[in-house]
Amino acid sequence: MKKYLVAIALVVLVGACSSNNANDKKTDAPAVAAAPANDLSSNPDYQKGVELIAKSDCLTCHKTDSKLIGPAYKDVAAKYENTEANVDLLAGKIIKGGTGVWGQIPMTPHATLSEADAKALAKYVLLLRK
Repeated sequence: MKKYLVAIALVVLVGACSSNNANDKKTDAPAVAAAPANDLSSNPDYQKGVELIAKSDCLTCHKTDSKLIGPAYKDVAAKYENTEANVDLLAGKIIKGGTGVWGQIPMTPHATLSEADAKALAKYVLLLRK
């Protein structure tokens, strides 16, 4: 008898979880929502930058939207056009460090960072340009 009650309870539970009620579906919404025009999450340069920043000390001094110790990433993106020359320039600054562009607080050099990773970080930052 217990087996039948458990089986019935499972059937009821599965049925409740997979309701096909017509009121649950919105007919005026598209089947797949389009990504916003400024959605960068599928961009491989953006994804690589997010991954590298998560593994680095970048967020100690920088934030995306506001100044911390160093400039906000969006401020850097606003200052530099997204060109290969600027990717190279910023990658060099990431590796060598520097001072004077954003004030007198020096940027710590990241000499152990590969040039490829520094360029990936620079590309990520420049993608934030509006």
